[in-house]
Amino acid sequence: MEELISASKALSDSNRVRLLCALRHGELCVCQLIALLKLAPSTVSQHLTILKNAGLISSRKEARWVYYRIQDKPSALCDKMLAMIPESAACSELIAEDDKRLKKILRTDKEQLCRTKE
Repeated sequence: MEELISASKALSDSNRVRLLCALRHGELCVCQLIALLKLAPSTVSQHLTILKNAGLISSRKEARWVYYRIQDKPSALCDKMLAMIPESAACSELIAEDDKRLKKILRTDKEQLCRTKE
């Protein structure tokens, strides 16, 4: 029951759903996610921690960057919840705008992008 409550709480915030929608395209660095959401680094970090603690995403550190991705082997419950997101978000104008912005962000050099967030 704790897993259900934790995952449900994690999915109850639009910014966290936006993060999951972005991560459906693959692994992204924190700087890219900050640029996408246009929120303070501490706020994005807090959202990522909640998603990670719920078992929905995982992270890895490489040099000075931290990368996040959808959990490789989520629990059965988290897998079902993650499967609902793309379909539910498909009709969202905000997610469509995020997808366009993400394409532009992915073309930006990470060194340059992260430098602007420091």
